[in-house]
Amino acid sequence: MSSIINILPEHLANKIAAGEVVQRPESVVKELLENSIDAGATSISITIKNAGKLLIQLIDNGNGMSAEDAVKSFYRHATSKISTYEDLEHIRTLGFRGEALASIAAVAQVELKTRREEDVVGSLLRIEGSEVKEQSNVAHQRGTTISVKNLFYNTPARRQFLKSNNTEFKHIYDTIQRLALSKPEIALEFSSDDDVILALPSQKLEERLKSLFGDRHFATLIPLQEHTDLLSISGFIGKPDFARKSKVDQYIFLNNRFIINRSINHAVFSGYEHLVEKGNFPFFLLFIEVDP
Repeated sequence: MSSIINILPEHLANKIAAGEVVQRPESVVKELLENSIDAGATSISITIKNAGKLLIQLIDNGNGMSAEDAVKSFYRHATSKISTYEDLEHIRTLGFRGEALASIAAVAQVELKTRREEDVVGSLLRIEGSEVKEQSNVAHQRGTTISVKNLFYNTPARRQFLKSNNTEFKHIYDTIQRLALSKPEIALEFSSDDDVILALPSQKLEERLKSLFGDRHFATLIPLQEHTDLLSISGFIGKPDFARKSKVDQYIFLNNRFIINRSINHAVFSGYEHLVEKGNFPFFLLFIEVDP
């Protein structure tokens, strides 16, 4: 009796896996930003066109990669973050699974340029639908430039499910804003369709808040800081009189990773008790540090 179980070819397996990692242009931006941060970048530039559907380009001044590592980075489960099971207990990087670049390259046309400080020349890699189209040397500054073009070009059904450009842009902006808050020491530039949206130098958190929300909003914030044996909490909360009708300005970072936690949100809101009118929500920015 013939077997009915098939081993999927790698390019098809990558497309399926991409559905879990790459859901929209914002997913690509998030994964690339986290890679840049983990690579030690102090300056990051993000450019998008057509809300990321046509182009997402990220340029950083991080550590860069060798030619060999540039190729390996697009393999599934290829990562520089962990090598043993024990490493899972001490993760301090934003990424560690080794799926992001493989998933992105499965559903887009990707060009990577990278160079380490010690290398004379950089490496160029072009991949389309998981297939390497070009690998060569290239002149490049230290760091990495990655361009992701025509997202979902080979999976048109998924492309049709993308939302309007305004909606997709908002998702991308929110992700970049969160990173800007969690890493104020990193200089960030964000451009969309040739318009500069953000141009943030390396700053202290207070200055970054003023840059993103304005001096008047910053004047309504109260700093907080608390340390215990279990965790540390720092950040800012808004004065009750300046609460808003939506929850958009509520940010929680656990070990510098943005999270959504209803229990923490409720605990903060409960602290305001009757100080905030029903239907209004206070601003808060919380950094929670715990031993991973």
